[in-house]
Amino acid sequence: MIGSLWRYSHFLLAIISALFLIIASITGAILAIEPIAEISKNHAATNLDNVSVSEVVTVLKDRYSEVLELEVTPENFVKASVFTKKSTGETLYINASTGDKLGEVVAQSVFFNLITNVHRSLFLKSLGRGIMGFVSFLLCFITVTGLLLLAERQGGFQKWFSKVRETDFGQRYHIIFGRWFLIPLVIVAATGVYLSAEKFSLLPKSSLVQENTVTAAKKEQNNASQSDIFNRLKLSEVRKITFPFSEDPEDYFQVALHDKELRIDQYTGEIISEVSYPFVQLASRWSMEWHTGQGSIRWSIILLLSSLSLLFFIFSGLSMGLKRTKNSLKMISTKNKDEAEYIILVGSETRNTFAFANAFNNALLNNGKSVFMSNLNDYDTYKSATHLIVFTATYGAGHPPNNALKFEALFNTTTPKQNLKFTVLGFGSLLYPQYCHFALKVDSILQKHEAFTPLIPLVKINNQSQVAFKDWVKAWNAAKEMKLTVVMPFKRKKKAIEHNFEVLDRTSLNINKTFLLKLKPPTNIEFQSGDLISIIPPNSEKKRSYSIAKIGDHILLSIKWHEQGLCSEYLSRLTFGDSIAASIQQNKSFHLPQNAPAIFGIANGTGIAPFLGMATKNKEQAFHLLWGGRVDASFKIYEELIVPYLKLKSKNDKTENTTRTYQVAYSQMRKKEYVQDILLRNQEDIAQKLCDGCVFMICGSMTMQQEVLNTLDTISKIQLQQPLSDFENNNQLLLDCY
Repeated sequence: MIGSLWRYSHFLLAIISALFLIIASITGAILAIEPIAEISKNHAATNLDNVSVSEVVTVLKDRYSEVLELEVTPENFVKASVFTKKSTGETLYINASTGDKLGEVVAQSVFFNLITNVHRSLFLKSLGRGIMGFVSFLLCFITVTGLLLLAERQGGFQKWFSKVRETDFGQRYHIIFGRWFLIPLVIVAATGVYLSAEKFSLLPKSSLVQENTVTAAKKEQNNASQSDIFNRLKLSEVRKITFPFSEDPEDYFQVALHDKELRIDQYTGEIISEVSYPFVQLASRWSMEWHTGQGSIRWSIILLLSSLSLLFFIFSGLSMGLKRTKNSLKMISTKNKDEAEYIILVGSETRNTFAFANAFNNALLNNGKSVFMSNLNDYDTYKSATHLIVFTATYGAGHPPNNALKFEALFNTTTPKQNLKFTVLGFGSLLYPQYCHFALKVDSILQKHEAFTPLIPLVKINNQSQVAFKDWVKAWNAAKEMKLTVVMPFKRKKKAIEHNFEVLDRTSLNINKTFLLKLKPPTNIEFQSGDLISIIPPNSEKKRSYSIAKIGDHILLSIKWHEQGLCSEYLSRLTFGDSIAASIQQNKSFHLPQNAPAIFGIANGTGIAPFLGMATKNKEQAFHLLWGGRVDASFKIYEELIVPYLKLKSKNDKTENTTRTYQVAYSQMRKKEYVQDILLRNQEDIAQKLCDGCVFMICGSMTMQQEVLNTLDTISKIQLQQPLSDFENNNQLLLDCY
């Protein structure tokens, strides 16, 4: 509920202040350029740590007829107000060591003055300053709620820079930019509020009233040390020196340091009084510097980027809000809830889950079924319903999405009119520790109610996998003895360029009806093991993709022949010298990580293909391969490609004599064994590999992937007391399953 409050507050405050924030961010970005331009003038000709106040005072008095004031700017420029020998008043930048003029101090340009007035007061004077101060106050809350929401979404502040898996451009970069710029924006907003409060006298009084006047006795006692104060004081410690107006003994030097103010006798150099600045005054100065970027190119650049990021946050945030509203409207079905046989309820923070729900809804409608689709927040009784299908994502650290916040309360206070079969499909990312947590909770709630019976077990969909979704549809069809055809709204991709590949070799079918195909690519094509080759067989429009093993300069494919498989049948009849048309698709997320201390490849069936090439690529890198097949004869087709590079590790070998090994698991031998069984048997070694930074690469079937991930997560939690997602955040988990 707290997370929901943050979300509503964050969005509502952004809506209220959007126009003013747009103005503030644009003008703020422009004004951030001013200190950068000022510093680039480079009027700092000396190191102020090496120049004493005595030196610069002497130089100025010798060079000019009268000196009124000396100031060290935030940029470490030395600015002096003087009268020349010709009695001409000037304010100029000087070389502190020589007194030479480095440049004239010019007033702020008309353009920057205009932008400053817009930024501060919208040309509305006090009213405008009040509005912009209030907007800064709202921005404080927006950024703070944004920080809390981001931390929640990433799984805590300790996972602040975890990998972002969002595919929507606006949402993805809303998170990425937020991680970098929300804290600077908090500083900008807080300092803006402070400066506005100062302008309207809302801060405690900060006048210098607590003067510690130095007594005559103290003067006499400290005369030796105080008389040379200008010699000891470096210019880097000074903000401003106001010179005596006359030679009257009552006139003195007024020296403003960074934390206090001194009055110094112009003849003896004795400290007359010393006053420390109150915190309010120091905070005002710090706020001005932090808010404007004065004196720091780096901070000015951060302010510039932060102002631009604020513009992006406004538009991407509003876009996400509108999409959320639009998608909520889409979920309102035209069918009456009490007339429908199938009820689809959706929980989603973004539009992604809606695409899957709509696709399934359309499939049911095309099959002549009556369907009612709505949000989980709209859960109710359904007079004619026989089936409930729940599609839901999880928000942040296991929380319900925005349109599912009321579901549990509604469910607990609503009595069903009849018994229903139910199915829950969870959407999420293995990146997050609370993977599909809300889907699990919904499934548990329904399981416990006597009126609901599961049709098939809950299924989790990682990273919006359309392959996994279609597998779920097959399972649902089998349970219902239906033949739904789901059409997914695939994004259009640029048509890949096809090339001709020459067939160099093709093996015979092995015991599992698997064969190897060796191809010679054109010389101008770049590819790596783990990339994909797409082939469209004759008399077909559907392409089939295979994972590539790069052996030397050639491509090797491991292909399973299917009786009704157009592509596998076509490829199994190729002979030496034949040519096929195909395209290469880069798969950068599954390339061999060259800088990883070790690689642990896990595969079953033809998923071994990319590892056949990877095992030969970097012979110095620690590499372990775990492969699952049916019987020992299944492995013989790969032996010539594995044995020369990797050493077989026996079941009882707990220590590795080499860093390059392989193991096999056979599921149809006398002692049935799967790859996950070997992982569990060697769980201490697996845990140590995770700790050492080993990268685990998984290629093969989706079923195998899920079993392996569950096993690795179990090992990680038992042996290391950490979820597997911690290691995925470190890019130690690469997946390419189908």
